[in-house]
Amino acid sequence: MIRLILPLLLVLSACAVPAPPPAPGPTSQLPPGAPPSARQAADNFVAVVDRVEPIAEQVCRERTRGVDCDFQIAVDSRPNQPPNAFQTLNDAGRPVIGFTVALIADARNQDELAFILGHEAAHHIEGHIPRVQASAMQGALLAGALATLGGANAATAEQVSRLGAQVGARSFAKDFELEADALGTVIAYQAGYDPARGAEYFTRIPDPGNRFLGTHPPNGDRVATVQRVLSQIR
Repeated sequence: MIRLILPLLLVLSACAVPAPPPAPGPTSQLPPGAPPSARQAADNFVAVVDRVEPIAEQVCRERTRGVDCDFQIAVDSRPNQPPNAFQTLNDAGRPVIGFTVALIADARNQDELAFILGHEAAHHIEGHIPRVQASAMQGALLAGALATLGGANAATAEQVSRLGAQVGARSFAKDFELEADALGTVIAYQAGYDPARGAEYFTRIPDPGNRFLGTHPPNGDRVATVQRVLSQIR
């Protein structure tokens, strides 16, 4: 089910995989570089959620134990939000995948939306939120302890701990993105989409490069990951 995120809402049995459904219909086929109309973008998004969400939930149940695999797909309707997608947990621990309206409009076809949805679902399946939290806590504890041993006062030690938490949280960020790209490729493919075509989204967004403690890997690495996984599952 797709749910709207209102402007004031703050969010951040294993079974065989069924045969992929028929290829996406005409709404996903557009001339190269042509953005879809508002109606096409909405239709594409609804079609992708209908096909990818159950596959993502099935993959989640097959690969995890004791994890809530009931994804909630949300649309961030706040005005002036840039193209973005995210995965978070609500207060009850249910996984939420959010898309801004700008991202839905920016996607050129259903394959791009399917890959992005699979990527965000993979973050939850791979347990990236608790892994980031654990890494941040370790970084904070280590940095705080070193500062205290070095004679820092309480205020300075707290500042250093916060910096350590930020460093810890970012230490594996690029690895987690590539893990999500890999599993997202599998999810999109099993839903009947073309992940290679979906990964063409990376050719239209700024390349973050390979910055130290950056949150995302180079776009070329992400495309290569998709191609590698796709060659394996094909």
